[in-house]
Amino acid sequence: MNPPGVAPAIPCLALDIGGTKAEVAVVTRDGTVLRRSRLDVKRAGERLFEGIVELLELERGRDEVSSLGVACAGPMTLGGESVSPLNIPVWRDFALRDRLVEATGLRVDIEGDVRALALAEGAFGAARGVNSYASMVVSTGVGGAIVMDGRLLDGDSGNAGHLGHVNVVPGGRLCSCGSLGCLEAEASGWAIEALTGQPAQFADEATRHRTASLVGRAVGTLASVLDFNLCFVAGSVALGFGDDFFVTSTKAAQELATIGFLRGVEIRRSGLGSDGPILGAASVAWRGDS
Repeated sequence: MNPPGVAPAIPCLALDIGGTKAEVAVVTRDGTVLRRSRLDVKRAGERLFEGIVELLELERGRDEVSSLGVACAGPMTLGGESVSPLNIPVWRDFALRDRLVEATGLRVDIEGDVRALALAEGAFGAARGVNSYASMVVSTGVGGAIVMDGRLLDGDSGNAGHLGHVNVVPGGRLCSCGSLGCLEAEASGWAIEALTGQPAQFADEATRHRTASLVGRAVGTLASVLDFNLCFVAGSVALGFGDDFFVTSTKAAQELATIGFLRGVEIRRSGLGSDGPILGAASVAWRGDS
């Protein structure tokens, strides 16, 4: 509740763009999703941007909104000036931010989808009150982001924290980035399927143990370098493997993160649930408002 005489914060528009769906929502500052609508990315085809604009106009027409926050699959240039989502072939070097500003007249802030999820984890999820932490998605691919001293790390190109490209198996499998033995090449959904010949949900106990251990090695290595004690993980592979994934990965992280200033690294479930992606987009907007 707002103090007497203080107007409630204006909600924002949030836009989450993934490989299968694009979702638009009006979100309040406390993370309440007032309304939402979505479209199928593949069905929209070359009219994807036009379809997104129609959803934005539909949702903002009912409420005053402060700004537009966007979470988008990558890769992208800094600030989303140009995006080329791997699963959206009609968008290559697509000038997303400028086109959204032109279409809406709003201030537009854009982040990568996993980086936006890290912001939401701190604002609405399991990382509330945590000053420094890692955030990961272990799903078809492996993505990550790092929050240090309450601030999302950007790096020169805006891609800092990409835990999927920590080397965990020297000389291992070829990764999509061109290197060998990256975490994504060894522990992602597509890697598990390539290794076993079947989808990750059917992986045997040995494969599940190996996957969790490799995730733990990556987290433990970075924790020793960057001085954080908690990593929050979402994604169909990690969550689908259940409690054993978090027990095994935490043990592997602690075996590597033995330097004295660490207090016992833990790998925990994300606390965001199914609303995580759209709350991530909203968190991008709120960060821009601050």
